[in-house]
Amino acid sequence: MRAFHHPDQVLHAPQQYMRFGRLAPVRDLPARTERLLGALARRGVAVEPPPALGTGPALAVHTPAYLRFLETAWARWEALPDRGPEVWPNTFPYWSGRPGEAARPDCPATGLIGQAGWYLGDLSVPMGPDTWTSALRSNETAAAAADALVAGERSAYALCRPSGHHARADRASGFCYLNNTAVAARRLGTRFARVAIVDVDAHHGDGTQQIFYTSADVLTVSIHADPSDYYPFYTGYAAEAGHGAGEGFNLNLPLPHGSGGDAMAAALDAAAERVRGFGAEALVVALGFDAHRDDPIGVLKLDAADFHAVGRRLAALGLPTLVVQEGGYALDAIGPCLDAFLEGFSA
Repeated sequence: MRAFHHPDQVLHAPQQYMRFGRLAPVRDLPARTERLLGALARRGVAVEPPPALGTGPALAVHTPAYLRFLETAWARWEALPDRGPEVWPNTFPYWSGRPGEAARPDCPATGLIGQAGWYLGDLSVPMGPDTWTSALRSNETAAAAADALVAGERSAYALCRPSGHHARADRASGFCYLNNTAVAARRLGTRFARVAIVDVDAHHGDGTQQIFYTSADVLTVSIHADPSDYYPFYTGYAAEAGHGAGEGFNLNLPLPHGSGGDAMAAALDAAAERVRGFGAEALVVALGFDAHRDDPIGVLKLDAADFHAVGRRLAALGLPTLVVQEGGYALDAIGPCLDAFLEGFSA
């Protein structure tokens, strides 16, 4: 398995995170990459830096206005009087979330504060001086790994930080700024007619769902904790099946809080059945380790060994497979989780 990562991804160092009505310890720490790189090194997997692809890959799934905001937000923030340490919204617009629309109109407000509320969807996506650089490098990493499969590789791993599956076409949220999983799927679509995404993470992949909700050429499957009292709260329910041409091409498999490896295995079997029925030619795995029992913001109870079974079941699909790293915030657990997954995938 080829692996990709760019060292600039460690530059993003958020200082603020709102949880339960108060500032909480930041969870998306730069040290996450060190633990995952360590797991790759122990397995003898060489890590390749992605080429400089710029915003081209991101434009396949994100609006130009949103990317312009992300790229320019810090410089504009620095010009504000009495500013805080990071770009952080203090107002949010009402939006109906109409599923038939690929994205909202461009933000009507021209000022930074208004635009921050439009494009930064919650209080877990602060932007510092290096956020854009890290997000772009993370996105390039996923694109480069996808290009490896397009060129004929059977499997690749993209170590992406910041993560991406909560980023919508025109909005950041949930520690995510650019949707790496969606970008990877779009690039695989240049060779493979039908691409399936299986998202295994404590949280619903709401951004990925939104981007492909009206598409019939990309199947989106998300296995996650029941969102009725868990982030992202408003999506991830079993009734969400797609819209228009995408009707029937979205599958959510929410798990009761406290679920462990057996529940995950059963959900993966259901996901595999749908992927086979779809006739997928390639697979993107959005892999989060926040389903581990020790995760500080998780509600599922998987052990590291359970990710061995996750890898084994996904490999059994026999498809060219790109693994995109998503969440996972228990620093002592994520390395063993990745090691177990790779061991299962290669078994």
